[in-house]
Amino acid sequence: MLLLTEIPRSHPRYASLVARERVAKGVKDGITSIQGLIAQGRGEAFDYLLGEKTTPSAAEATLAAASMLLLAKKPALSVNGNVAALVAEEMVALSKALGAPLEVNLFHRSEERVKKIADLLRNLGAKGVLGEMPDASVPGIDHARSLATQGGIYDADVVLIPLEDGDRCEALVAMGKTVIAIDLNPLSRTSKKATVTLVDNIVRAVPNLTSEIKRLSSASKDDLKAIVDGYDNCRILERSLEEIKAHLNAFSSQA
Repeated sequence: MLLLTEIPRSHPRYASLVARERVAKGVKDGITSIQGLIAQGRGEAFDYLLGEKTTPSAAEATLAAASMLLLAKKPALSVNGNVAALVAEEMVALSKALGAPLEVNLFHRSEERVKKIADLLRNLGAKGVLGEMPDASVPGIDHARSLATQGGIYDADVVLIPLEDGDRCEALVAMGKTVIAIDLNPLSRTSKKATVTLVDNIVRAVPNLTSEIKRLSSASKDDLKAIVDGYDNCRILERSLEEIKAHLNAFSSQA
């Protein structure tokens, strides 16, 4: 396994290689499941199609997501193994910017993995990390991912679910929550079911979201509501597909 310091910044695939190594290290450290490697590869393929950049549609979705989180009465942020491996520090920064709890939730759950992720977040400065002692359940999920915590995701009105599966996204929406997803695949069930979808790489999306929250922190509620009211997730997903087409057309014209 490469050390991150061994990857030259001049390498044209630097960001992608760093992400791969972080997920691989997450598996080695017992934070990420082995299945997370497959999910990382699938996401990377879609990032190629986007041109490995934050597109205009993703930027608009980020603006809406930041506005929703700032308007939320009880926001909460979900963290799984891949999220912890890729953007643990960035998620802690987002949590601090919002004053929102981080809650660990895993598809391939083990109490050891939950504790390791929670400890990682706490070591990075997170306060009140939830998920180790769930005391509630999300209706409609016949799986360990139904586990939730009162005072966290279970009671939240707005939930950020990066790199999440469609059934949990759909179940949270069914509970009446505003659900913000980060998903590189605009065709996924998660992307289609979420209230807002950031079709972007999580390593770009989370810092961008934190920056927007800080920038909008002094905005009025009326201004934030106007941003939210003008947002249409179906339109954003359609635009993301058009951006993929445009990127592929530009690439093919250069071949």
